Amino acid sequence: MAQYTKLETLSTMKETGIVPVFYHGDVEIAKKVVKACYDGGIRAFEFANRGDFAQEVFGELVKFAAKELPGMIMGIGSVVDPGTASMYIQLGANFVVGPLFNPAIAPVCNRRCIPYCPGCGSVTEVGMAQEAGCDVCKVFPGDVLGPKFIKGLKAPMPWSQLMVTGGVKPEKENLEGWFKAGVTCVGMGSNLFPKDAIAVGDWARISKLCADALAIVKEVR
Repeated sequence: MAQYTKLETLSTMKETGIVPVFYHGDVEIAKKVVKACYDGGIRAFEFANRGDFAQEVFGELVKFAAKELPGMIMGIGSVVDPGTASMYIQLGANFVVGPLFNPAIAPVCNRRCIPYCPGCGSVTEVGMAQEAGCDVCKVFPGDVLGPKFIKGLKAPMPWSQLMVTGGVKPEKENLEGWFKAGVTCVGMGSNLFPKDAIAVGDWARISKLCADALAIVKEVR
């Protein structure tokens, strides 16, 4: 069951502006990464459903965050069907993110008052997702669509709350481009989690990357 309300989750995503996206099959490494992000100021974290037994890792992360990281809101990503969404909601997911928009997932999340952030690649998909009750739509892949897509979409649909994922970097020029175009927040993956840092357990580096990125977002908004 979700620990945070829908309003709390959406507000946190908007206020911080960054939702890290991460997957690792080792529970202990995943815990270290989540804590490193927390120490860097992150308060909404998306664990990706990308490997065998990912649900077991996620279940442990939710328990860990609830006990050790007060205020950290844990969500699940890479969800493409309602069955998977239901499973992760039972494990404590506070929000559900997908690479695509599956209308069958929306009522599952709505019934439990949990945000569903579907992946949308067109104005029509965003409109359909909003009609289904999706408050924040994920624009994906961001590196293909670009900031101009965000700006163009928001001209006729200024109420849209968009989270772009793909091609987002913890750099001022990149983040400024997205936020000036009108995104509500960004999802950031590999650029926050250098493989060499994880390999040697340099968690302080990940914390600094998060803190620096959050500072940039605050500056460019």
